[in-house]
Amino acid sequence: MHTAETHTTMTRELIKTTAGIPATDGAGVEMTRIIGTPDLNMLDPFLLLDSFESDQPQDYIGGFPDHPHRGFETVTYLLEGRMRHKDSAGNEGVIEANGVQWMTAGKGIVHSEMPEQEDGLLMGFQLWVNLPKADKMTEPAYQGFAGTEIPLEQHNNGTLVRVITGRTDEGTVGPVVNNFVRPTYLDIALPAGVVFEQSLDYSDNVFIFVIEGDVKVGEKLQSLGKRRLGILSGGERVAITAGSSDSRFLLVAGQPLNEPVARGGPFVMNTQQEVLQAFDDFRNNRF
Repeated sequence: MHTAETHTTMTRELIKTTAGIPATDGAGVEMTRIIGTPDLNMLDPFLLLDSFESDQPQDYIGGFPDHPHRGFETVTYLLEGRMRHKDSAGNEGVIEANGVQWMTAGKGIVHSEMPEQEDGLLMGFQLWVNLPKADKMTEPAYQGFAGTEIPLEQHNNGTLVRVITGRTDEGTVGPVVNNFVRPTYLDIALPAGVVFEQSLDYSDNVFIFVIEGDVKVGEKLQSLGKRRLGILSGGERVAITAGSSDSRFLLVAGQPLNEPVARGGPFVMNTQQEVLQAFDDFRNNRF
């Protein structure tokens, strides 16, 4: 049992923030790159986080035509709009608001993500989650869940928690299974002034990204504004307080792999030689 003094040191505090940089990917899709930049190269095991939000079709209509991946997982979480996933392993599905596509590229897969809309708002995130060295060449796999299949935990104080993966302190478990880094991925809507708390493994790397409003982090109540990502210190507990208006944010955590990372475009391996091998395998249709 912790004393009050040690308990406060167990609460995670804000140690770095970033707003990301403008980027384009796929066939010219406009987005903000938040992880995977000179300011924040990665947060082990998270390699990349892109945020996209536009009601201008020219910003997203080109989508992400066929492209390969090896050595990690891609996670697409959509807040608004419709996107079709199709891959070389035979998986296909349409993701809509509050739905998720969690693809394990493993030893190699070719996939496309194309908007299923010609107008309106497209809004969401793509997260890249690294795979351990021992599992980089695993068979490709795909987990897709509609918004209606993702549990929505409702608290008496008005808090709403969408649980994509991981387990909340209330016992709600997300549908995505990942035994590689045992991630937590929560989408939390918090009424003004309300506090949200969640226990996490002490050694997890943790970030939050504010979608709406602003929040105060930890015992120190450090502010984090809209469209900013905050990295949290080590600790056993996250405490996030909504600011003067209602807020919404992502809370994402995972076990760091502490392994070498070699990147080459759509491939993430442990050595440069393995990246070169991935390019060679792709060119020679070995995916």
